[in-house]
Amino acid sequence: MAHSIAEIAAAIGARAVGAVDLRVSGVAEPAAAGPGDLALAMDPKYAPGLAQGRAQAAVLWSGADWQALGLAAAILVERPRLALAGITAAFDPGPGLAEGVHPMTVIDPTADIGAGAAIGPFVTIGAGARIGARARIAAHVSIGAGATIGDDALIHAGVRIGHRVTIGHRLVAQPGAVVGADGFSFVTAEQSGVEQVRGTLGTRADYTEQKWLRIASIGGVEIGDDVEIGANATIDRGTIRATRIGAGTKLDNLVHVGHNVQVGRDCLLCGQVGIAGSSVIGDRVVLGGQCGVSDNITVGNDVIAGGATKIFTNVPAGRAILGSPAVRMDTQIEINKALRRLPRLAAQVAELRKTVTGPVQKGADAPEET
Repeated sequence: MAHSIAEIAAAIGARAVGAVDLRVSGVAEPAAAGPGDLALAMDPKYAPGLAQGRAQAAVLWSGADWQALGLAAAILVERPRLALAGITAAFDPGPGLAEGVHPMTVIDPTADIGAGAAIGPFVTIGAGARIGARARIAAHVSIGAGATIGDDALIHAGVRIGHRVTIGHRLVAQPGAVVGADGFSFVTAEQSGVEQVRGTLGTRADYTEQKWLRIASIGGVEIGDDVEIGANATIDRGTIRATRIGAGTKLDNLVHVGHNVQVGRDCLLCGQVGIAGSSVIGDRVVLGGQCGVSDNITVGNDVIAGGATKIFTNVPAGRAILGSPAVRMDTQIEINKALRRLPRLAAQVAELRKTVTGPVQKGADAPEET
């Protein structure tokens, strides 16, 4: 797959200079680039690598002196990461699935498969399922009865999509993702220890035997257009109402979305984020890696949570938060600074006590038993 420098520049809205008819068939870091590669040196700090490689053309920062770098052609970009999105899309060959249905796939006769679909081996598609046009479905995918998937889906190997799940257009699901498993919802005949502790914040009335009874998940999952689901991410179906993921939202690997959760549009949920049941996440929310969201709370629009933040209460719109429990990001930074000062502060307090009261007797400050 070769493209000219002029074609690539036009596709990403950038300026091409030099021998713009030069064709490249791949992209590479500057030091590793060969004559047929487009080197990526979009920041001046990467420019020295061009001398180590053999690239004739490169993507450079706006205003770069491309001729002084010994290049035959260059693409000059204003916003490097945005340019990278367009360039990588142009050179991504995809999973290479041939159009049509592999003979080792099982599709229920009542399922509806859109025109131009490419379905690999060992795929199973249940009764009444609807698959949109030009879908690409890799090996060992299962799609449950009554599920609906829009046009131009890319579903990688081993994805599991449950019954009565509804997904919009242009889904991307990475290997091992599971959409529509049952929610984790159980109850005891009498008040459980968890309920007691939640009410008292620590005290339990008794420690009697208790057995957990399943609450069935009879709701579905509804996913908007242009959603991406990472490898081994899981989205549980709702108990009564559907779990929902808004259009444009991206889930990283190992993200878990619990039953009844409502996630807004254009959110970014990074690796190992967990959202407990019945919580509401607004639009354009960013949750850094390993963030946790408690059940039955609301996180407002445009909230940004730093990595490993634990959110136990409602968060107003537009707030930047960090820490466990979550507080304003600037407050958490001050807390962290204060924690780093504690050993020095403790030493200073000890010196002051010696000055005021004399040496402390051994065992005088022993803590009381808890």
